Amino acid sequence: MEKTFTSGLLSLQEALDKMLSQTTPMTTRDAQWLPLTDSAGRITANPVLSPIFVPPFDNSAMDGYAIRMADYQQNRLFPVAGKAFAGQPFSGEWPVASCIRIMTGAPVPAGADAVIMQEQAEETPSGVRFTAQVKAGQNIRLIGDDIREGQEVLAAGVRLGAAQLPLLASLGIEKVQVNRRLKVAVFSTGDELQPVGTPLQAGQIYDTNRFAVHLMLDQLGCEVLDLGIIRDDPAALRQAFQQADSYADLVISSGGVSVGEADYTKTILDELGEIGFWKLAIKPGKPFAFGKLHNAWFCGLPGNPVSAALTFYQLVQPLIARLSAQSDWSLPPRLRAKATTRFKKTPGRLDFQRGVFSHNAQGELEARSTGHQGSHVFSSFSLANCFVVLERERGDVAVGEWVEVEPFNALLKD
Repeated sequence: MEKTFTSGLLSLQEALDKMLSQTTPMTTRDAQWLPLTDSAGRITANPVLSPIFVPPFDNSAMDGYAIRMADYQQNRLFPVAGKAFAGQPFSGEWPVASCIRIMTGAPVPAGADAVIMQEQAEETPSGVRFTAQVKAGQNIRLIGDDIREGQEVLAAGVRLGAAQLPLLASLGIEKVQVNRRLKVAVFSTGDELQPVGTPLQAGQIYDTNRFAVHLMLDQLGCEVLDLGIIRDDPAALRQAFQQADSYADLVISSGGVSVGEADYTKTILDELGEIGFWKLAIKPGKPFAFGKLHNAWFCGLPGNPVSAALTFYQLVQPLIARLSAQSDWSLPPRLRAKATTRFKKTPGRLDFQRGVFSHNAQGELEARSTGHQGSHVFSSFSLANCFVVLERERGDVAVGEWVEVEPFNALLKD
């Protein structure tokens, strides 16, 4: 892989294109069969084909009466020859010029070619008279009308969830073949970091980034190796990278990739692989590293909490989808909204400010800021439901101007 060192600012799209063009999805070599109950969040390894027709037989779409069109005459009285219920089909003799009482979902009796809804029927002691015009095939759901036997119902690369697993269950599919989980090793670097729950001493802060990254990796269905906090020591850092590289498909570190930080971080990474250190033209999240260790891919996140979360969301999340062979992944489309608060912006970088979008009384989309947008203010994520995406060369945004909003996907939603 060609090393990428640039003194300029790389756009977000350029960085993402480089990452995705250099990586390839995992193969199905290690795919496994799992029961549906254990498959939530997993990725289909191969297309899933239906073993049956849906519906499996011609059935009634209405409560009403099944008739033969050859018998139909307006105002004729039709004696009721029997009944058909869901799970209890009609199986008796069906005389000419008579009808069958039928319920929704019941198999249509052989020979019937229309079902007349009960609201269009008048019951009399002598039989049933129909009050509306009748068309052949009306109110009958034909076998395979929804799904044909052998039809592809899910493509390879689909993440299984509440919309997919009940569908497979409805087809009688008990097990599904899924890709293995992506293995990801994570750690943070810095002498100032302390684990959550440990009292802070002077100059120390809590290790928010590793905690947030671990949570997001869990949501993405990854198998996580958490190596904790690695102190600013070359030997400890080298050991951490080697351990992570021996285990993982992807290694994610937090901190140590900004200009002016310990040079041995870059030196060790160069020893172990080919890493490009980039300055991205985005805010927050300017420093970011990507490359290949001996075995695993590597992403180095900035140390500031908001910057780390943003670069994970915009760059690492699509990378994980690609490495996991997930083909149905995408970010929500951006929407146009009117600013109801002022947004401060300096030209030069694409700015992802945390905001709240909603519809006003007129049904128009509006967006407001969550307030202070510093890269250390992680509370902005808990208050927001979207990014307000301000163009690279745009300046301050006044109330009433149009902005683009990118709704959070499930990774950042409550």
